[in-house]
Amino acid sequence: MQQAMENFLRTQMSRGLSSQTLRAYRSDLAQLHAFLGRYFSNGVVKLPGISRLGLRDFLRHLNSEGRSNRTLARKTTTIRAFFRYCRQNKLIEKDPAEGLHIPKFEKKLPKLFSEEEMTELLSIPDLTSKFGIRNRAILEMIYSSGMRISEVAGVRLGDIDFTRKIICILGKGNKERLVPVGSMAVRAVREYLKIRSSFEGSESGEYLFLSKSGKPLSADELREILDRYIQLVARTKGYSPHAIRHSFATHFLSRGGDLRAVQEMLGHSNLSTTEIYTHLSLKDLKAAYKFSHPRSKKKKE
Repeated sequence: MQQAMENFLRTQMSRGLSSQTLRAYRSDLAQLHAFLGRYFSNGVVKLPGISRLGLRDFLRHLNSEGRSNRTLARKTTTIRAFFRYCRQNKLIEKDPAEGLHIPKFEKKLPKLFSEEEMTELLSIPDLTSKFGIRNRAILEMIYSSGMRISEVAGVRLGDIDFTRKIICILGKGNKERLVPVGSMAVRAVREYLKIRSSFEGSESGEYLFLSKSGKPLSADELREILDRYIQLVARTKGYSPHAIRHSFATHFLSRGGDLRAVQEMLGHSNLSTTEIYTHLSLKDLKAAYKFSHPRSKKKKE
């Protein structure tokens, strides 16, 4: 089973999945492998011997430990994807995970910044420093286009059309999409390009954003950089760089943007994934209505 797990993970990596998703897959499968060892002599797990009952026992065990439905749903999705891969590659005759129930869970509304907080966040980088100029361009790009952190790490010099103000983004599954870029982001990137050569090294290549060593900034390095700024603005704990992407989508919709346009810009394959932002923008609309409409207020006695 372990060799099949490694082959499966390599296949997922070739699909362009984020490092975070791959780590989650690896962790889920390692946990499953360790649990299933009890069903096999000497703990050596063999794929043909894995039953649906064993998989259900695993999920039942996690539930008894108090794992949330969200966690169980993710692990079930991983298990189903793995055994589907095994079946397609003829490693097993029958898929024991076929039809395995995915627990339902309530989707949490993502944390996001207000427009005022985003303005504050964008103003934090020190523009007298080359690092501040670079980091300001990164922040502006994410907020302007809704890019994922992993997508920012992959941006190359030729991906931005400064005349048309459009960026070509390579998203999940190596799917390309064209997304508009705002004037402020274009200006910030142009300023960064003036000093990009001060970052360049032998391994820079055509990547846009570089580290102090001249290598392309990785997704993890980008998160670390952005986290430092976010902690200065976040109202409570739990805010991550992904909150900038959420803020982009919500602010776009709250100002009258089209949901399908957001879907295209975020790179969501299903509109249902994007619809979570309608709850957030509706909350803003209700607050504005209550404050502004003459018929929304109770009459004074």
